[in-house]
Amino acid sequence: MTIEVKVPQLPESVTDATLVTWHKQPGQTVQRDENLVDLETDKVVLEVPAPANGVLKAIEIENGATVTSGQLLALLEPGEGAAPAPETEKVAAAATPAAVAATPATNSDDDSNAEKLSPAVRRLLEEHDIDATMIGGTGRGGRVLKSDVLDYINRSAHPEAISAEMPLTPELTVPAAGERSDHRVPMTRLRTRIAERMVEAQQTAAMLTTFNEIDLTEVMALRSRYKESFEKKHGVKLGLMSFFVGATLEALRRFPIVNASVEGNEIVYHDYYDVGIAVSSERGLIVPVIRNADQLNFAEIESSIREYGLKAREGNISMDDLTGGTFTITNGGVFGSMMSTPILNPPQSGILGMHSIQQRPAVVNGEILARPMMYVALTYDHRIIDGSDAVQFLVTIKQSLEDPGRLLLQV
Repeated sequence: MTIEVKVPQLPESVTDATLVTWHKQPGQTVQRDENLVDLETDKVVLEVPAPANGVLKAIEIENGATVTSGQLLALLEPGEGAAPAPETEKVAAAATPAAVAATPATNSDDDSNAEKLSPAVRRLLEEHDIDATMIGGTGRGGRVLKSDVLDYINRSAHPEAISAEMPLTPELTVPAAGERSDHRVPMTRLRTRIAERMVEAQQTAAMLTTFNEIDLTEVMALRSRYKESFEKKHGVKLGLMSFFVGATLEALRRFPIVNASVEGNEIVYHDYYDVGIAVSSERGLIVPVIRNADQLNFAEIESSIREYGLKAREGNISMDDLTGGTFTITNGGVFGSMMSTPILNPPQSGILGMHSIQQRPAVVNGEILARPMMYVALTYDHRIIDGSDAVQFLVTIKQSLEDPGRLLLQV
């Protein structure tokens, strides 16, 4: 009996998806739960697993097509899956790096490392015949991430870029000296959606940005004093972001209008604090949301941020992770930005922009001292937020971070 493989139920508010890549072709054997095809929505990539062991009989939709929930993708002939390979093939396969990586090891550390590999990473390693031990993982505990594998593949294909220390863009070819050329590629669904939302924000909100600067001496001293004991107790590093989230929450409590949104002619006040943290991924900027951030301590905030960062790099962010949010924080400082005017994330009415920390002269008690300073920016919807509230909101964040004891005492 032939089994129909259909587009799964798409997340709420998502009407369709783009079929990106088939990982199996007609006539090939598949195993139950093995990923058959990737579907890209406005925000996430969904994997469609095989419902049973068998042989892929036919593909009904080709790469690049737009699909909707319940649409027929392929036909699967159920069976026992892959037939045993002849002994000669097994011997040859055993010599490949991918087979070596997949072979159970007697060392418990190797077993532990193998368990750390996500399905997406395993698939990439197998497709490109790469031994995972040849790649330096950048994840926690040396875990190999999808981005690590892609970087390894790129560098293997372009060894000259290693010495030149140039960023790699595999889709582009470098023209010979004196030649002029153009290279066109279609926008991904995510990039298209980002473009639409940016234009929407510009056209619907009366955006205005106010700036301030923060002396981070006390915060950095506090981090330095407690970072080892914090990580030892909680298993996560004490970063700057948890301080900024804490300071932002205090400011949102004092100025609830910044946590509100506009719906028609009404102002919707939110009595909860779902803070979005902008994260850079291979597919573009995404904003996973920390739910009920006001109910979390510093360790829980740091753990949430770390988890979202790993999921973004591995391509495992879900639609639920990205839905909602009442306020957003974005950190351009990690890329070296000194100052910027962030754009609102509709329907939110405020977004905080963090920037790079630089040693600058500051007057402290009549003395000129070098201090670690950061410019911060608050872009807000001037339709409902007055300039005085926006300025005081940013001043509250400044005061909380320049005297971190305020975060504990909420004064």
